[in-house]
Amino acid sequence: MRTLLVIGIGSGNPEHMTIQAINALNGADVVLIPRKGPAKDDLAQLRRKICERYLTNPATRIVEFDLPVRDAADPSYLAGVADWHHAIADTYRRLLLAETGDDGAVALLVWGDPSLYDSTLRIVDRLAQSAGFAFRHEVIAGITSVQALAAGHKIALNTVGNPFQITTGRKLKEGFPDDVDTAVVMLDGGLSFDHLDAHMFDIYWGAYLGTADEILIAGKLGDVAEEIVRVRAEARETHGWIMDTYLLRRR
Repeated sequence: MRTLLVIGIGSGNPEHMTIQAINALNGADVVLIPRKGPAKDDLAQLRRKICERYLTNPATRIVEFDLPVRDAADPSYLAGVADWHHAIADTYRRLLLAETGDDGAVALLVWGDPSLYDSTLRIVDRLAQSAGFAFRHEVIAGITSVQALAAGHKIALNTVGNPFQITTGRKLKEGFPDDVDTAVVMLDGGLSFDHLDAHMFDIYWGAYLGTADEILIAGKLGDVAEEIVRVRAEARETHGWIMDTYLLRRR
C-alpha cells in the first residue's frame, strides 16, 4: 500500500527539523516540492535546502510540481477554498500514480505543523475519498510559527493560570475573543488589529519567523501599530510575499 508522509518542517529555520522528520524524509521514495510561482520561490528554496542538508538516501527522488492557486476573486470564501482543495487533491492523486508504485512512500514537507492552520490533512482526507486507490498516511509534528514567535520575543504564550486562544485575522475582525486575555493571530492578510482599542493591548509581532529575514516588533499596540504596518508593507514589497503572526495581550 502507498504511504503518504506529511512532515512538519518548522517555520523557516532548517534546524527546526526534528530527528523524526529527518528519518521520515529519508524513508520516502519521492519528496514532493510545490512551486507557487516566482514571487514565492523562497518557499520552495527552503524545502530544497532541507533536502540538501538532511536527505542522505540516494534512492530518494525529488519531484517539483506547480501547486494550484486559489481563486481569490470567488465571492464565496468557503466555496473557493473547497474548489482549491479539490484541485490540490487531484494534483496529489496524479503525482502518486505517476511517481510511485503500489508500495511507494511520498513525503510532503509542510510549513510549521500540519495540524495548525494548515489544510494539508484536510486535502489528504479529500484525496482518500476520491483517489480510487488505497493509501495510508503518517503525520510528523513540526515547530509552529506560534512557538517561534514566543521564542523570538522571549515570552510565555499564556499569563499565569489563564488560557489563550489561537485565532485568525478573519475572526479578529469580529472582535477580540471573550474570556481570554491573550490571543495569537494567524493568517491575517490585513492586520485586523486596526479596529481594536489600541490602548488596551500589547502586541508581539513577527514575520518570516525562524528565517534569516526574521522581523520582530513589540510594544503597546498604540505605540507600534503604525510601525508594524509600514515595516510589513516594505517587507512584502521586498520579498514579494509575507508570512506573519502576532500575539495580542490585554493590558
